[in-house]
Amino acid sequence: MSGIVFGAVAPHPPLLVPQVGRGQEIAVKATSQAMMTLAKDLEAAHPDTILLISPHGPSHLGAMGVFYGPGSWGNFAEWGAPGPDYFFGNDIDLALAIKAQAKALKVPLRGIGGDSYELDHGVMVPMFFLQEAAPQTPVVQLTFSLLPLDTHLLFGQALRRAAERTGKRVAIIASGDLSHRLIPTAPAGYDPLGAVFDQKIAQIVRAADARAILALDPSLIARAGQCGLRSIAVLLGALEGLPARPQVLSYEGPFGVGYLVASIPVSETTAARPQPETERPQKERHHPLVELAMKAVHSCVLGEAGPQPEKLTPEMTHRAGVFVCIKEDGVLRGCIGTFEPTRANVAEEIVANSLCSALQDPRFPPVSPQELPHLSYTVDVLSSPEPIPDLAGHDPKKFGLMVEAAGHRGLLLPNLDGVETAQQQLNICLVKAGIHPEEPVKLYRFQVHRYE
Repeated sequence: MSGIVFGAVAPHPPLLVPQVGRGQEIAVKATSQAMMTLAKDLEAAHPDTILLISPHGPSHLGAMGVFYGPGSWGNFAEWGAPGPDYFFGNDIDLALAIKAQAKALKVPLRGIGGDSYELDHGVMVPMFFLQEAAPQTPVVQLTFSLLPLDTHLLFGQALRRAAERTGKRVAIIASGDLSHRLIPTAPAGYDPLGAVFDQKIAQIVRAADARAILALDPSLIARAGQCGLRSIAVLLGALEGLPARPQVLSYEGPFGVGYLVASIPVSETTAARPQPETERPQKERHHPLVELAMKAVHSCVLGEAGPQPEKLTPEMTHRAGVFVCIKEDGVLRGCIGTFEPTRANVAEEIVANSLCSALQDPRFPPVSPQELPHLSYTVDVLSSPEPIPDLAGHDPKKFGLMVEAAGHRGLLLPNLDGVETAQQQLNICLVKAGIHPEEPVKLYRFQVHRYE
């Protein structure tokens, strides 16, 4: 198996290193032990390359960062612990593949560090625990930006594509601490919402739920005073659609800063090429709309003639917007649709959007023949959009929402996990559309008839 084989969330307080902590590390013993477990999990994944995202390296406000030089080095002298230098070779081929995939996905990316790269504590502390688990393994240094969170998820998808295109086994380490405001003596002062933020992040990581990142209340993020959210967003964006098995190994914050350690192995699966349609065992029959979506994807991926329904069912004859979502073993694999109709009828809309979901969703590589037996489909047929003056009485479980401003549109389907309020639904729509929260917008609601 190549591609992303392992992910991790790792804190980076220098006092975790005994030579720096000089006894203080005893107060975070659970974190130290969890980091040792993380090292064993990393070793078991046998990565060819490690991607490490640090909040404290040289970064750009409007672009992600990647190091293209031959290698990086660092030590703990800045924290009063003179000792040997650590040196990590770079995987320049993978770094260049990341550049190509970021460009393809329109994610701004710039180089960092020039010809050499002096490591910050966001790298040094995790690698103090991990480097012996993967000796001589190249480490590609990455930094994030202040671009919207959905751009960070997309950057994660660029990392995943680059790993798959190069055929390498890649581990991603998201370095970052959570709230710096957990107790009155915390480095950034005290805010009771700091603990609330950390609890939500632990839940999101435990579920490997990339989309839940977008539903976080911006004011909660601001009040948390954290440095790890965007590293985690990149990591979860890379893992989205993969059979990840996340486990939170520890969480503690005795010094007022939240330290979360999480290990996220990716299951290695092998699947035989699917049999032709006539040779497949009989499976449960689905609704004709879902059957049409499935046949469209199977036919295209296997190079066969596309589906031509002999007779349109009543649900296929009218015109409507349609979303087709594909999951692989229960994990999102692609979802693209049209808010308003673009084809002659629903049947044609389903065929077109099924192929886009399978082959052109920018978050995922195209579906391969080996994946076909593991895919499931849902077809959402949308009602006509209805303008609404505001969110008063709007139910995000019953109605989808679309926002529009200056030619930009953002849409979210109803009844999604993690979206409990109308304001959360609106915030995600604004982020998807790239619309500033203070900008006046037009609001539309719609209903969905889902077929599975």
